[in-house]
Amino acid sequence: QVQLVESGGGLVQAGGSLRLSCAASGYTFSSYGMAWFRQAPGKQRDFVAAMSSGGNPNYADSVKGRFTISRDNAKNTVYLQMNSLKTEDTAVYYCSGSIWGYTSTRAANYVYWGQGTQVTVSS
Repeated sequence: QVQLVESGGGLVQAGGSLRLSCAASGYTFSSYGMAWFRQAPGKQRDFVAAMSSGGNPNYADSVKGRFTISRDNAKNTVYLQMNSLKTEDTAVYYCSGSIWGYTSTRAANYVYWGQGTQVTVSS
């Protein structure tokens, strides 16, 4: 049984930083692409960042230069370092896992999902 468990969300002031973690179990983590999506109230779930099994990152334009995705295959964990946070980054952040080594910006291409972690950025 595959499980993805996010942690690290919270309340932070604009300009601050947070680091999200997503621990995977029951899953050959190193073989597959991983991604972060986010969903604000009343909005669709949007792509944030992804990393292929080979370590190639991909970012949404809205977070480029501020967010960094990384993965530690030895720990079966993917991270999202978020710097220079803005109020518009407020959302529930979801970790997702693919069944392919490459990544996609489409949520429909990810099979496994975590429960989400709330990130709130105050002004």
